[in-house]
Amino acid sequence: MMHIKQILKVSTTPLLLFLLSFSIGAFASEMTLSSPEIKPFSNLDKQQVFNGFGCTGDNISPSLSWKNAPKGTQSFVLMAYDPDAPTGSGWWHWVVFNIPADIHHLKLNAGDLTSHLMPKGAIQSRTDFGKPGYGGACPPKGDKAHRYQFTLFALKVKSLPLDKNASAASVGFYARQNMLSKATLIATYRR
Repeated sequence: MMHIKQILKVSTTPLLLFLLSFSIGAFASEMTLSSPEIKPFSNLDKQQVFNGFGCTGDNISPSLSWKNAPKGTQSFVLMAYDPDAPTGSGWWHWVVFNIPADIHHLKLNAGDLTSHLMPKGAIQSRTDFGKPGYGGACPPKGDKAHRYQFTLFALKVKSLPLDKNASAASVGFYARQNMLSKATLIATYRR
């Protein structure tokens, strides 16, 4: 058995200090996703709520910013998903891919196709609302609070071999196959 003095002597070895500094450095450089309109695990504002299906929101996509993408990132994918939708498979609210690697934010309302605020080269594809672009939160009235997961994927490829008619499942498949890192921002909404 090791004595306390031996344990203390081992704990100050250069190898242990190296490993400790490496793990702290890795944690500090983790990719993050944030939004001034969305506070983590807080309710979405009326601005991000759908206008239709009985909901009366503004249907404006939030502005999003990210940092610390890993070295080798060539593009990004953003997907917004409600895993609590009563469909058996959730609900896809926003799907954007081929976001260029030098882009680190999306402007407020970039999810509106008519706004032309999406970065050049980025493609918004079909959501569960049946068309491309942002579709806001709209859980059934009286249902529990739903979670809205905004997930950004950093990819090792410049583009996905898909177009604006691609399903969220197809985009998700390619994103996970080419992922270097991901970051998720979760909000809630109930009506």
